[in-house]
Amino acid sequence: MFDTEWYEKETYDEDLSIKDYDISATPNDFNVISLCNQMDLGLLRIPDFQRNYVWDSAKASRLIESLLLGLPIPQVFLYEEDGKYLIIDGQQRLLSIYFFINQRFPTSLGISKIKELFNTNGVVREILDNDEYFIKFNLKLPESRFDKKNYSTLERDKVKLNMRTIRSITIVQNSPDDDSSIYEIFNRLNTGGLNLSSQEIRASLYYSDFYSMLNELNENKKWRQCINRSIPDKRFKDIEVLLRCFALLRYKQYTPPLTKFLNTFSRESKKFDAEQIDYLKKLFVSFLDSTEGLGEKAFCTTNGRFNISLFDAVFVATCEGPLEKKEFVDTKLSRSAIEELKNPDGDFSRVVQDGTASTQSIMRRIEIAKSTLAANLL
Repeated sequence: MFDTEWYEKETYDEDLSIKDYDISATPNDFNVISLCNQMDLGLLRIPDFQRNYVWDSAKASRLIESLLLGLPIPQVFLYEEDGKYLIIDGQQRLLSIYFFINQRFPTSLGISKIKELFNTNGVVREILDNDEYFIKFNLKLPESRFDKKNYSTLERDKVKLNMRTIRSITIVQNSPDDDSSIYEIFNRLNTGGLNLSSQEIRASLYYSDFYSMLNELNENKKWRQCINRSIPDKRFKDIEVLLRCFALLRYKQYTPPLTKFLNTFSRESKKFDAEQIDYLKKLFVSFLDSTEGLGEKAFCTTNGRFNISLFDAVFVATCEGPLEKKEFVDTKLSRSAIEELKNPDGDFSRVVQDGTASTQSIMRRIEIAKSTLAANLL
């Protein structure tokens, strides 16, 4: 179940219909050492939303034993994007193999560092070599001739292990011209019946320096006060709201559905440079500063739930001018303006009641927010 208790649910139609796809699914038999080299170079990526590595060394040892004995192991699924591969299914197996080849196994603290270890630019060796995060990996196979062996002590078996092949199915979406098939692939292969939220999937597909910045903003104390929630949402809804605010700074280019609009913006954000990301972060922080004095739950409905439509409209209306000049918000928001926008009988509320994600609704909400804020300048 989605945690919907802290934000007001909106009325709009997401693009959730099942589509027909033209997909190329190519089988490849990569050998063990080749897969490990790809991980070293950052060519084989772990989706950011994926669960942590959960195998213990005994279970990992059994997998390595299967490879050493020439027994088949399940195939893995990879999604090709921009010359790199996203691990859709098989993360636990591939990580176990990588850890054994590198003779390192994660500690309980190291498990939380694994996604940081596999940086988009390649493996961060300082993390792998840190004894606080990783310890020596010797096989735990009490009834096997490989018991207590590690990669360096395998002798001639090392060559056999290096050359063992793992069947990998590489998926490429040919049409339609988007990344939407990844939704179905993740849901059907890797979630055990629990559908991923749109933002969970975006986090894996489009993770970048910009997304790192969103995660950092999500910890901002003033932001958490705005949404009236101290703990980050486990399904990334708070991250999605931040993403939506930045995406709607391009509201004049908006076309529904909202899901596709956010996907497109996320894909484009992977190309943002450090200067652009830093500016957007500071712009958002300056907006948060402008909310001081509004009081608690200023952006919440009477039931205490965060009003996403109100917040993103006020954000865009406030930041559009400074954005054009590459400046920051230097005024304070008026409490009376926010209260006027929240009036259940007002124009803003009527627009929201009719839906929040149509082009007309997006444009109208922002127009009303701009005029209301302008008429109530402090």
